[in-house]
Amino acid sequence: MTSILVVLDVDSTLIDEEVIELIAAEAGRETEVREVTERAMRGEIDFADSLRHRVRALAGLELAAIDRAAARVHPTRGVDALVAGVHAAGGAVCAVSGGFHEVLDGLAPRLGLDRWRANRLEVTDGLLTGEVRGPIIDAEAKAATLREWADELGVPIECTVAIGDGANDLRMMAVAGLGIAFDAKPKVRAEADLVIDRRDLSQALPLLGLRG
Repeated sequence: MTSILVVLDVDSTLIDEEVIELIAAEAGRETEVREVTERAMRGEIDFADSLRHRVRALAGLELAAIDRAAARVHPTRGVDALVAGVHAAGGAVCAVSGGFHEVLDGLAPRLGLDRWRANRLEVTDGLLTGEVRGPIIDAEAKAATLREWADELGVPIECTVAIGDGANDLRMMAVAGLGIAFDAKPKVRAEADLVIDRRDLSQALPLLGLRG
């Protein structure tokens, strides 16, 4: 049985960047997409609707654009220490993202994550169609994923931790035994159990009673 389950948001939490903005830069539409991202993270607009709008800005890009965006991603400071500390305590570290498997599938194994889930971009003839393939990972999907992984790993819900920065993380933070706002938007800081202001994920370890 796993002792603790830590579930992280990805964009601006597990990594420093917003992946969709990096991809949108390849289409010359980064500013437009960033503005929509900010509104969604503040909880001003529905996340699923905002994601569809932003993904439409990627239509016509070749798959190589995703690879170039992935090469610009930087894991957040302290993530290695967090993963090592949780694993040393017999726990699991997972990530659920409103971003994309196309980037997370390469990143997660390198960081030692135990599970991960994200959206998938639709591709036809080697080009992005501007659509998302399959169900969108929104706030409810994140909360359901945390519950699913806790059940699979045999972790009581009170021993689960959710870490995120945007409004799309609030449902899983409410479901988890402990919700931590990480360098977060005001709405998330107000509703979280604990707040980390420094962009250093190792700061979560003492909050969990763990050492790096």
